[in-house]
Amino acid sequence: MKTLKYISWNVNGLRACIKKGFMDAFNALDADCFCLQETKLQPHQIELELPGYHQYWNSAVKKGYSGTAIFTKEEPLSVTYGLGIEEHDQEGRLITADFGSHYLLCCYTPNSQRGLARLSYRMTWEKAMKEYMTKLAAEKPVILCGDLNVAHEDIDIANPASNHKNAGFTDEERGRMTDLLAAGFTDSFRHLHPDEKDAYSWWSYFAKARERNVGWRIDYFLVSSVWKDHIKGASIHSDILGSDHCPVELDLEC
Repeated sequence: MKTLKYISWNVNGLRACIKKGFMDAFNALDADCFCLQETKLQPHQIELELPGYHQYWNSAVKKGYSGTAIFTKEEPLSVTYGLGIEEHDQEGRLITADFGSHYLLCCYTPNSQRGLARLSYRMTWEKAMKEYMTKLAAEKPVILCGDLNVAHEDIDIANPASNHKNAGFTDEERGRMTDLLAAGFTDSFRHLHPDEKDAYSWWSYFAKARERNVGWRIDYFLVSSVWKDHIKGASIHSDILGSDHCPVELDLEC
């Protein structure tokens, strides 16, 4: 068996992130597989030279919005885009790569937005994602990574009391994460660091939140629980700038 290094990063606009040191971070991390969310572009809008990597893009119909990408050293057996449900496949939020021994899903979960304007749609998405993941997991182990837009427990957010009922920390969203984990998936970071506090992957641009580490942990690697003993490392690269999110890492033996 070998240990593979996976990185997931919401870059909040890849073209902007490239101007803020993306390639330096990409080269330094040297991951076997690099998953991006919120690329905010169509593939023809960028020429990204990544020698040794296969590139897969899923862009939103709406230009400059959402979008995901996978860059991988190993060529997958197959790659699919979206959930196969038209309602959910207009925003480029999901890529699935079949690596033979496992599926890798790069996901950018819809934000419920201010005033929870999109919470109802978010719940529909969550239901479809859980069904999709459990179906795949019946075939082989699944790794889900990405910006899942929820801080699951109080320990995952700097100010739980004042954010209760805000987008990303509602009872509904947190409950869906609990349900997903109960369906046979393990939060890799909490598996290895069950009590670690002040470990966040996103910070608001306001009020120097990042400098003060007033953040949220909303970027994850979830692994089929049958493979939880294969999780060898899970880390958060809070020192890497370029976005309001930082990269998160999974080291997995497979």
